[in-house]
Amino acid sequence: MSNEVIQHPFDAIVNNHSKILILGSFPSLKSCEQNFYYAHPRNQFWPIMEQLFNVTLKSNDERRDFALQHGIALWDTYGALRREDGNSSDANLKDLEPNDFHAFFKKYPNIRHLFFTGRKAEQGYKKYFSDIDLPATLLPSTSPAYAAMKFEEKLEHYRVIRKTLEH
Repeated sequence: MSNEVIQHPFDAIVNNHSKILILGSFPSLKSCEQNFYYAHPRNQFWPIMEQLFNVTLKSNDERRDFALQHGIALWDTYGALRREDGNSSDANLKDLEPNDFHAFFKKYPNIRHLFFTGRKAEQGYKKYFSDIDLPATLLPSTSPAYAAMKFEEKLEHYRVIRKTLEH
């Protein structure tokens, strides 16, 4: 598996009303299987969104609709890569090819703030797109692999998303 280039398996969730862009690095194996962002059953992204917005999102269709209705776009920093060792750890992502953010922001000019759901996403974006002048915030990873921070602590960090959308 580590020899073949893996293309990002699904499109960004975005529309012309999107105000913020939340970027991960690349979908986990579980997310690839489910064909959706943050789809690992133990990933805390969607439970955090549910808490922040006081909603219950039971399906990927509901999650997609929720994001679009609230001005939230979802995408990943990388569009293609090689995955070593057949697991989802960011440390096993190699030969990373970034998505085209110049074209993305040209197509979606209403996006005014970036949020990164982990350092790998932030570092890659800043490496290739330091010329794009948008405010950006690094948030803690919601991955089950990042257990150093409790759910409640992550939730506090993610409150900035709601505040940003309200302004």
